[in-house]
Amino acid sequence: MVLADLGARVTVVDRPAGGIDYAAGQAILNRGKRSIAVDLKTPEGTQVALGLAEEADILIEGFRPGVAERLGVGPDACLERNPQLVYGRITGWGQEGPLSHTAGHDINYIAIAGALHSIGPPERPVVPLNLIADYGGGGMLLVSGVLAALISAHTTGRGQVVDAAMVDGTALLTAIMHAGIAGGWWASQRRSNFLDGAAPFYDVYETSDGQHVAVGCLEEQFLEEMCTRLGVDRRGLPHRFDPRGWPELRRRLAETFRKKTRDEWAEEFADGDACVSPVLRLTEATRHPHMQARSTFIGVGGWTQPAPAPRFSETIVGHPPPAPTRGEHTTEILTDLGLSSAQIDKLRDTGVVV
Repeated sequence: MVLADLGARVTVVDRPAGGIDYAAGQAILNRGKRSIAVDLKTPEGTQVALGLAEEADILIEGFRPGVAERLGVGPDACLERNPQLVYGRITGWGQEGPLSHTAGHDINYIAIAGALHSIGPPERPVVPLNLIADYGGGGMLLVSGVLAALISAHTTGRGQVVDAAMVDGTALLTAIMHAGIAGGWWASQRRSNFLDGAAPFYDVYETSDGQHVAVGCLEEQFLEEMCTRLGVDRRGLPHRFDPRGWPELRRRLAETFRKKTRDEWAEEFADGDACVSPVLRLTEATRHPHMQARSTFIGVGGWTQPAPAPRFSETIVGHPPPAPTRGEHTTEILTDLGLSSAQIDKLRDTGVVV
């Protein structure tokens, strides 16, 4: 989706039937793409896929290790057809290692990488949304990797394989925590550090209506402004980074935030540098004045969704077209590959394409 948003001509090779339900999440994640439905378990289908790889700059596959090779569309076969191809492979565990052939999901990858243990209250880890491994350490780092490899291919004339493992990406995202451990200022216990909810100036507080506000006053001047606006007296408390003062400051802040509703506090802190924000539901975020002013959310095909990001001073990133139906562009894509109408009809009649 990100590559399509940034202007790449993305073709999805779909199964003729089954697989992901296009009526669900793919209606957003497949925006801006073309779809060809091909049965890769047939020799003819494999040749279609290799023909696409021959014309492509980047190929991305998300099978378990070895599956693409068994289907005849692994790196060796594709790079033989297109020596400058960037072959991106995204998996949870990576292409090798003791776990590489086992099943897993985001929660498993962040557990092994150490991120899950660091999230939540002292009693137990809390399951985050699947943003850390799937989309952050996985998809977004794959984007970075294939674009870097594309620059290399244009420079050297040689393509290569990009192995994007979600465990690797998750580990990379925790670099600051490992730096803290090495430097002696990050503890491995949950909720013991200034960025994991232990510090009262970097946490979430309940309001009078049962909703919440987020406080992020890491710097002294921001904390001072927040406390001044709240009328919270910090006299008698030690330096903000001294954990001995945290329980009392948290008590004072919690008592104060419970005196007004979330939206009343949002209005109170709408300007200035107090670093206090309302905790919005996903559906509320689309209506926030700042998000609307920046057009951070847009409508595509009847679905409200995040707009393409980031933004560029010169390149125009257009409004993405809606997601295709399965196999919507099969005839168009095969025609682009040079197949005749008779050849396309034969592939369709034999069920190789849909």
